[in-house]
Amino acid sequence: MLSERAHIILVPVDSNDQTHIALGQSYNLARLTKSKIVLLSVDDGHTKNIREHLEELAKEAASKTEQAVEIMIRKGDVYEEINKVADELNPLFIVIGIKKAEGGNYRGKSALQMIRKSHHPIISIAGKSHREGCKKILMPLDLSILSREKLPRTVEIAKLFNSEIHIVSVISKEDSKLDENKLHMYAHQCMKFIKENGLHSSCKFINSTEDIAQTVLEYGKTIEADLIVIIDNSDVSIKEYFTGTAAQRLINNSDVPVLMLRPIERKDTSQAFF
Repeated sequence: MLSERAHIILVPVDSNDQTHIALGQSYNLARLTKSKIVLLSVDDGHTKNIREHLEELAKEAASKTEQAVEIMIRKGDVYEEINKVADELNPLFIVIGIKKAEGGNYRGKSALQMIRKSHHPIISIAGKSHREGCKKILMPLDLSILSREKLPRTVEIAKLFNSEIHIVSVISKEDSKLDENKLHMYAHQCMKFIKENGLHSSCKFINSTEDIAQTVLEYGKTIEADLIVIIDNSDVSIKEYFTGTAAQRLINNSDVPVLMLRPIERKDTSQAFF
């Protein structure tokens, strides 16, 4: 939960435009949570004038957020250093820009690899333009135990922005009627919990034979979502879906920021809810 984390937003930056877009997206988060922004640049030996560049960005961030801004320079492998720094700081969020043209890579390294190794919530930014604030959060729903973990954490984030939560569940022809009934029952429980927390919600069940990630993204465009919340590797479908290129497709192809949450450590995550 956010209360267990330091009031820090970690933003890895380099010279590409996408990391600057990610930095801009961190401003509202910093203001709402009264968090310090830490600008991290990892020197791989090819970047000139790193400190000057960071100082310029820090000055702008401080003026836009009225929060403290710190710069940090590390040497080494980019994605490994980002995760090392995050472990040291225990930030509320890591906000990272991803260039679609590079297949979701951050300086040639797999963003998905970095995200899945991280122990911290990561917001990936692949789109070029975003609305101010966060009016609508899209939460894919399945029957896994990890999906239940996601609900209170999504509500916590929604309260920060006074967001609506839009639940979506993609039902394929392989899903049994029993699974479908369980999803409907769980969705009702989720909406009740959201209402009890003073927030508005909606729920959509989509029967589809198409790629699940693409179905979720298309629905996100329909409702004009500002954030998609997923959790580790058991999301959107009760099947083992978010592995390998599937997670990469959702993160890479989304024009909407994607928040990847970390699951609570447990011995067994195979059990269902019902």
